[in-house]
Amino acid sequence: MRALVTGAAGFIGSHLAGRLIADGHDVVGLDDLSDGALANLDRAPGMRFVRADLRDGDAVRSAVSGCEVVFHQGAKRSVPRSINEPELFTEVNVRGTLNVLLAARDAGARVVSASSSSVYGDQERFPLVESMPASPRSPYAASKLAGEAYCRAFTVSMGVPTISLRYFNVYGPGQDPASEYAAVVPRFCLACLTDTRPMVHGDGRQARDFTYIDDVIEANLLAGRADDNAQGRTFNIGGGAEPTSVIDILRIVSDLTGVSPDPVHESPRQGDVRRTEADISLAREFLGYSPAVDIRLGLERVVEHLRATIELGSG
Repeated sequence: MRALVTGAAGFIGSHLAGRLIADGHDVVGLDDLSDGALANLDRAPGMRFVRADLRDGDAVRSAVSGCEVVFHQGAKRSVPRSINEPELFTEVNVRGTLNVLLAARDAGARVVSASSSSVYGDQERFPLVESMPASPRSPYAASKLAGEAYCRAFTVSMGVPTISLRYFNVYGPGQDPASEYAAVVPRFCLACLTDTRPMVHGDGRQARDFTYIDDVIEANLLAGRADDNAQGRTFNIGGGAEPTSVIDILRIVSDLTGVSPDPVHESPRQGDVRRTEADISLAREFLGYSPAVDIRLGLERVVEHLRATIELGSG
């Protein structure tokens, strides 16, 4: 199979491209390197890399040509940043997704598109099911919901096979803890490994359905070969367990690293939701999705990877 991975220099995209290559597929990677890192491409040796912007329709069309599947991971991702730059998030996440769909239609390719649990916003009932009305609280969430709508519309009106995957708080080895918009897991791991004070937004009791990177990659591969009954649908991709609070993540990381951190509490982040919890029964039924890595094992792998990276850098 020949596949295109957009956002190939990002955290999820590079892991996905690497897995596809390891499975023997021919992979093209597209990224403009505005957020992704060239070093991440080391995870996908042998991938043909195209540096291009998703807003460049001609470049996207050229990259999709000859591909059977497009794994659309490319996007602007930060909730806080989207509040400051809503135009950019709309242009990249919505127009970029439209460009991918147009190119896939012309090439006869199917599309597996990355969405986000943020589209749900704050809900009163849990776990979250795909049939719930979406209630996005940020331009980022709104842009992801728009992308889902475009995917479904292209399936219904033009016969383009599409599947949207709503990711729930993806984490794993290789996330950049130094980014201003870094996720809580790598930030906590780095703080504990370097004996610095971790930052907790709000009271730390906000809970998340954390999903390990390998499970997310498996979900993409399953979606890439799903049958017609799955096309045009949206699926929750979560960790398969009870959500974990931010403060409990810090407690587990503290235990794994053998330190007792003294967190700094900051104001809650604008646009954040209080709780996420995925009902994954639909993904289990239509895709065969079954997450395999629990939160403690996942965090242990992150700590081990980051510790090795720090030791390598100081050696």
